[in-house]
Amino acid sequence: MSGKPAARGRHRAETVTERDQPVTFRDVFAIHEYRAIYSSLLVNWLGDYLSKAAITVLVYQQTESVLLTAAAFGVSFLPWIIGGTLLSALAERYPYRRVLIIADLSRMVPIALLLVPNTPIWVMLVLVFVASLGTPPTQAARSALLPQLVGREKLPTAIAVNQTTTQAVQVVGYLAGATIATAISPRVALSVDVLTFALSAAFIARGVRPRPPAQARGQRTHLLHESGEGFRLVFGRRVLRDIALMVFVLSAFSIAPEGLAAAWAAEGTSDPAARGLNQGLIMAASPIGFVVGGLVITRLTGSSTRNRLIRPFAVLSCLALVPAAFGPPMLVVVALVTLSGVAIGGLTPTLNGKFVLMLPHGYRARAFGVIQAGMQLSQFAGVMITGVLADLFWLPLVVGLTALAGTAVMGYLSARWPSDHAFATAVEEAAATMPPADEPAPPAPPPVVPAPATPVEQAPGATTSVTSERPAAAGRMDG
Repeated sequence: MSGKPAARGRHRAETVTERDQPVTFRDVFAIHEYRAIYSSLLVNWLGDYLSKAAITVLVYQQTESVLLTAAAFGVSFLPWIIGGTLLSALAERYPYRRVLIIADLSRMVPIALLLVPNTPIWVMLVLVFVASLGTPPTQAARSALLPQLVGREKLPTAIAVNQTTTQAVQVVGYLAGATIATAISPRVALSVDVLTFALSAAFIARGVRPRPPAQARGQRTHLLHESGEGFRLVFGRRVLRDIALMVFVLSAFSIAPEGLAAAWAAEGTSDPAARGLNQGLIMAASPIGFVVGGLVITRLTGSSTRNRLIRPFAVLSCLALVPAAFGPPMLVVVALVTLSGVAIGGLTPTLNGKFVLMLPHGYRARAFGVIQAGMQLSQFAGVMITGVLADLFWLPLVVGLTALAGTAVMGYLSARWPSDHAFATAVEEAAATMPPADEPAPPAPPPVVPAPATPVEQAPGATTSVTSERPAAAGRMDG
């Protein structure tokens, strides 16, 4: 019996490796549970962006303070920065389906309280913060559940669909939220957000079947320790660490156009209408490019081609913005930002898919929390640094030179990128920790961290440690 699970795991790994045909969107949407979680994601993100736009309008209407309006927008990012990894670790303790439903229903309450007339501004900010506490466990649970729904072959395509949908919904949500809030009432948009939470919970409850939690009750310690294990896993293995570093650099150096869009749009024109149009074009360019790059690359290329494109896309994501240093016309700026977005869209689903597939069972939500917290910090740092420099120097020059620095860092990370064999080995080891489809999850083993002196991306004895779980891990290879 002990030999069969390992053989089945090897067979499935070989099947996935040998197949290099693109997975179609139809293949992914043919999965009933994926359709449910995709519908949940769609309405969830739409409501989030509607409410962000509406809250900023509501606060500005009551205070006419740019600072308080910015605070109303930025407070939703605080949970990730100050406790995202802890909240993500919390999602590992309970069934992902339950986490998603409870988080949706819980977030309805503070958003609904924003509908109360004459609510003080400080109470609004607190309510937005409380509602945002549900975002880290929701996103972590969704990310950790996805491989169990679609399997290893379809995971990159599913991730690409999710991420490109999020980018498209961002554009629609911001525009619709601002339009509804300005033309009708901010509270109408907030009411729609409350409804989206209820719909999201209903999609999960009806469409996703119950599964046991990834972490056994007997393995629980305390959230700080469990969160620390997530950091140890991500930064202790080179294959995971290199992906994390590339994502962080990408976040820090590609955020400048979005963060500086308002000031950049004002360069060379005093016409308010032109400034508004230019700002909208700059902010929409990267999400649009992301959608195009993510869908085209994922749909038309196989896994080996996507792997070969990681290095050039990583460099192009920053290199595309370097010509901004010469102060080109606004349409050229928009084209450069769009090209950068295409590279990001073609790159990140592949990185995300690799990362998730290399995570052992019981650590996915925590590792996702580490990545998301790092991305939020990277974006915050990127916006703040470029904002300070743009106050001192010519803005296009700041964007171009910042992109040049990012290009150099991406070139370095690409030059030392791990081999395909290192990734394949890590994926196989992680897959061996997966429980059978219809049995309770085994206790999550501690993450294996390789010795620094070992040339291959695993410690001596790591294979033995993972292989010892194979009898318990027979069954599906969910990634």
